[in-house]
Amino acid sequence: MDVLIAGAGPTGLMLAYELALAGVDVTVLERLDERLEQTKGGALQARTAEVLDMRGLLGPIQARELPRAEVGGHFAGLPVPLDASPWNTRHQYPISVPQWIVEEELEYAAVARGAVVRRGVEVSAVEQDDDGVTVIAGGDTLQARYLVACDGAHSAVRKLLGVPFPGRPGTFRAVLTDVRLSSVSDEVPVTAGHFSTLTKQGGDYWGMLVPVGEKRYRFTFGRDGVASPAETQEALTALYGRETRLAEVLSASEFGDATRQLESYRYGRIFFAGDAAHIHPPFGGQGLNLGVQDAFNLGWKLAAAVQGTADVLDTYQTERHPMAARVLRHTAAQRVFALPGASEDVVELREIFTDLMRLPDTNRYLAGMMSGLDAPDRIPDLELITDDGPTWLSTLLHPGRALLLDFGTRTWPASSRVNVVRVKPDGEHDALLIRPDGLLRASGEAAVSTALRSGG
Repeated sequence: MDVLIAGAGPTGLMLAYELALAGVDVTVLERLDERLEQTKGGALQARTAEVLDMRGLLGPIQARELPRAEVGGHFAGLPVPLDASPWNTRHQYPISVPQWIVEEELEYAAVARGAVVRRGVEVSAVEQDDDGVTVIAGGDTLQARYLVACDGAHSAVRKLLGVPFPGRPGTFRAVLTDVRLSSVSDEVPVTAGHFSTLTKQGGDYWGMLVPVGEKRYRFTFGRDGVASPAETQEALTALYGRETRLAEVLSASEFGDATRQLESYRYGRIFFAGDAAHIHPPFGGQGLNLGVQDAFNLGWKLAAAVQGTADVLDTYQTERHPMAARVLRHTAAQRVFALPGASEDVVELREIFTDLMRLPDTNRYLAGMMSGLDAPDRIPDLELITDDGPTWLSTLLHPGRALLLDFGTRTWPASSRVNVVRVKPDGEHDALLIRPDGLLRASGEAAVSTALRSGG
């Protein structure tokens, strides 16, 4: 086997799709017997939408999005929507879709490409040598050339290897529930809108009730430990009045705001991605998105290593570790503004920062950071005219190969790993070499020729 993946969350399944697309033999090991249909991880940021669009995966997911007002994202829950339009994207608003739907669609696509997903199989031992990795899972001994741990914040692989997970513990615990309500007060939102319009404080509670359809809601509220139905009703009453009555708790889990990150995402032939590599406060809907983008960065590089066409695995660390470190920083900063019980000084600072967010340059900066659209070397989804007619850049990247856009009629060195597409001149570019993950590799005839001669 070429690659084993521990964990069938969005990160593991995105990686499985990328590897299967490249013809790599890949198996995903998941400890849970079946997928949890809980509405956690409920927003796809713009850059993640672009990433999924580059593989033709966004359409099926977006077709199942929940009703939501077309409103920008948020920073620390402050009441100024973030405007992504200056970043030249086709996806200006976060897409409201539960994590389990993302997982279901990614798994379907990965399996259709040849990936294998085994459920009810927990990793219990891991060893590696110069030639590969040996994993014991569900009583079976499995061997592969590489292992990628995408098994979450409590990663079994990380613990088995004894890899330190430095950082700091959280400052609060909270409960995430899916509930059905038998009656609602006028305080209960009818549709999901901007984050700042959904959060509430009442009594000893802070919380947020978000409609997800069919009298179902995602109810998040502050509490240490998973609440009983009676305690959930108590929180609903404190925040939304006595008219808001609980019919059923469909699922419940707890979460916190600990901040941790691995120093290295690679340990020999074992890699870490998603929450197995980094955790952070849950502000701004970053977690799922960060993990999917980890997988998108690692997938083509791991496939190239397996197939012996390139050795760029170390760039996974140099490119993705700083991106997660930045998320850890800005989610920690958001915690200052977002947590209830702020001091008078913090309240005043919040007002000043809210005013700053109304300035176009500040809003653009925060929108780029929170959406992921300010990723280094990102190329917008260009509309192109090819010999076969008009198309989008994202469509040309569906095969998962590097792409050379020739805005002329040049002759290029042959490369088995690069698709060459001639496009109508735009008066700005002569040639662009684009990596499989949609980032710019080289621009201009001379730089592209050099990159191709060096292996693309």
